[in-house]
Order: sequence, then C-alpha cells, then structure tokens
Amino acid sequence: MLEGVAAIETRELRKVYRSRAVVDGLTLTVGEGEVFGFLGPNGAGKSTTVKMLLGLVHPSGGEVRVLGGSPADPAVRARLGFLPEQFRFQTWMTGEEFLRFHGRLAGLSAAELRVRAPQVLGTVGLGGRGGEALSGYSKGMLQRVGLAGAILARPRLVFLDEPTSALDPIGRVEVREIIERLRGEGVTVFLNSHLLSEVEQVCDRVAFVKSGRVLRQGSMRELMGGVLPVDLRVDHLSPALLAALAQVGEVRHTDLNTPGRAGAELWLEREDSLPALADAVHAHGARLYALTPRRPDLETLFLELIEGSPEPAPVGEPVRGAARA
Repeated sequence: MLEGVAAIETRELRKVYRSRAVVDGLTLTVGEGEVFGFLGPNGAGKSTTVKMLLGLVHPSGGEVRVLGGSPADPAVRARLGFLPEQFRFQTWMTGEEFLRFHGRLAGLSAAELRVRAPQVLGTVGLGGRGGEALSGYSKGMLQRVGLAGAILARPRLVFLDEPTSALDPIGRVEVREIIERLRGEGVTVFLNSHLLSEVEQVCDRVAFVKSGRVLRQGSMRELMGGVLPVDLRVDHLSPALLAALAQVGEVRHTDLNTPGRAGAELWLEREDSLPALADAVHAHGARLYALTPRRPDLETLFLELIEGSPEPAPVGEPVRGAARA
C-alpha cells in the first residue's frame, strides 16, 4: 500500500436489513495502486460491502470514502469499474455494441470508443469477436466482455467479483496478467474470489471478513505473523521428541498413523531454527526423512481464521455471558 494514500477507507461501516446486520462495523483500508483480496465465506457481507463502495446501497451507519470522496458522487463513480459475479448483459447486442453503449453511459465520446472498444476486446482475448452477438458467446466469453466493460473507461479503481469463475486455466492466467497490468498502470483492483490460489498469486494484501466484520487484513507475511510452516517426516514421533520439537516451534498438527512413518507440522518464528529441528530428531534417535519449509498457505490461514472466529450476536441481542444491567 502506498504510504498515506488510500483508494478505499471505511470506518465502522454498517448495513442492517430489518434486524440483521449484514455488514457490522467493517473497517478497511485499501491503498491506491494495489491489488486487494476481499475474502470470506458465503453470507459474510462481501457483496453488500462492494455495493456500498460502489454507491449502489446506502450504509446504515459508519463512514466510507472511495478515491477520496463519496461513492454517491457521480465524479467518483465515473472513475470506478465493476465486473459483477452475476452479470446480466444485453444479449441482443454485439460485443462492440455492448461496449459502445456502456462507454457512452460512462461519458466516452463516439470517437474514443471507436479506438477503445476494439482495444479492450483484444486485451481480454476477444479480438475479432466484437461483431458477434452476445447471445452466441459462451459463459467464459461473456465474463471476458464484462471484464472489458469494467476497464473500458480507464477507471482508477476496479471491482472484480469472481472474475475467473467461468474461465479455463488459460483464461485465468490471462486475467491475472490483466490485473498485473492494471497494477502497473497505478489502478487499484479490489478482488473478491473463492479461488484462493488465484488470490495468493496476484494480491498485494488481503482481508478476511466474516459476518460483516474484518477479522484480519494485511500482507501474507503480516497475516502469518512472520511464521514459517515446516513439514517434518520421521520414522517415529515419541512423546520426548514431540516435547523437544515444541521447544523449537509450535507443533500445529501430528500424523502418527502411518506405519513406519510419522509426521508433524510446525510453525517457526525464524528460518534459522530449522537446524535445531534436525538436531532434536537425531538427539532422540529418530530417522529424518523430510524437513520441508513451505510458503504460508492462504487456504490454511483462511480456514483457521474463519472457523476459529465466533459468530457475533444478532442486532439487539446481548452477547452470551455478558453482564446484565
């Protein structure tokens, strides 16, 4: 994130439908020019949050600023791009007609669109297909033309909701390249995706959200607290060896059920603790088969954060165990 510059800022943002808080005290900062992953389970309030950031839904409370202003300001909206997950396009139009229509709505001139529409179609892999009706496009092609529409007016902030869900592996690589190109041009990308491997490859920072609240946000290293996961495989894992390993790092999981082999997953604070693990194995008479450091895994972190966080109480209902007035 660029120091002192924010494309998105929210503070205690809330959206309540009837008695249910869909977004409940969400505080978020997204730096200008970064690719930001917004992650959470179904029903976490992600789509409602995006709608408030786009100015499509009015918050029930809290503060929100987008590109330094209000998302309700037409001047701010003109600098936003959006690819929704559930897109519904005018299928009687051709690809180029679709882009010209939405380009004029975004304020582009006819002369600009004659150049820009074929350009973005080529960018998303639909070069030469702009004269075909959208009704003949596959789902993946529709997703591509939707992405073309999102970047058509050269926005400064682009919201992408599941941008690769209908694409094959080649298409996913192409979308990653487009996102990286946008970042290189200083465009902020707000990415919502269930494909955590995709998020891990392209995002500068991520936020985990559950029940409308941000659990944690930061870079992968910040979120993992600087720890290094290590997979250990030995011929046996005695209680004494386990105790010795626990002196070096945090033992997260063990596998004692494989005949002739045993294993453990440890989290180390420093890479220079690795030799101490090997020393402990040999000191306790075990044979070492593998000692494998690995990069922090986003899926593991996601599951631990989401499954380990309690659900908040409904609006107006006291937290269980809280003192009563």
